[in-house]
Amino acid sequence: MGEFDFKFDMIFADPPYFLSNGGISVQSGKVVCVDKGEWDKGGSPEHIDQFNEEWISACREHLKEDGTIWVSGTYHNIFSVANKLTQLGFKILNVITWAKTNPPPNISCRYFTYSTEFVIWARKEKKVPHFYNYQLMKKLNDDKQMTDVWRLPAIARWEKSQGKHPTQKPLALLARIILASTKPGAWILDPFAGSSTTGIAANLLGRRFLGIDQEKQYLELSRARREELESQTILHDYRHRIKDIEVMEKMEQQEGMLPGFVLGEEMPGYDLPF
Repeated sequence: MGEFDFKFDMIFADPPYFLSNGGISVQSGKVVCVDKGEWDKGGSPEHIDQFNEEWISACREHLKEDGTIWVSGTYHNIFSVANKLTQLGFKILNVITWAKTNPPPNISCRYFTYSTEFVIWARKEKKVPHFYNYQLMKKLNDDKQMTDVWRLPAIARWEKSQGKHPTQKPLALLARIILASTKPGAWILDPFAGSSTTGIAANLLGRRFLGIDQEKQYLELSRARREELESQTILHDYRHRIKDIEVMEKMEQQEGMLPGFVLGEEMPGYDLPF
């Protein structure tokens, strides 16, 4: 990230959770190892703290003064992330609990099934107002204030049409995050892009995206997923499958609002990052 100085409206980060320890889980009815890769193997608490401080500091340099950052995690890393955000001057706004509606079973039967992940939402400056689409979030929650517990499914089979990443997030989760905290045309950064679910959701919602990843195979997967959206049939099918987008479109129709940008339309007033 040191090679450019462009500042983004919002950042979503899905950093290593450091949970690859040789454990097992169930996937599609089969027992599988939970190890994600060398990049996810844990170190000492001091190592994890240093890693989080370095990447969060780099992200802060590329976030607008009124921008916000979302960071996902589990108990393995989320407390370190929260501490570093606070130490670096961010104001934590919410800690979202993503309650998965279809979690994998606990095959040991010795403790509760892991069914949640956390997503911290924070703004860069404590006294600079941030954007929050309150009315839309309320509409998505049956005209009640949206809470910090989101009941959403894990990744669906149709989201793996070009392949998959071991920690791939569902489009429904990223779509809600983007709708809640950005306006059409906004620039979004994902420093741990993986298969670029953030970018696909951004394209579906008329936002601009820059993703960074160190693994070439996942950058190729990201490109394949993005090229898939060149098909208007697939584009509209994806938008139809995400409930929050459907609700947003109905809300716009009822209120006589112009629809948000969609793929292929120009978004004036935005310079390329570099």
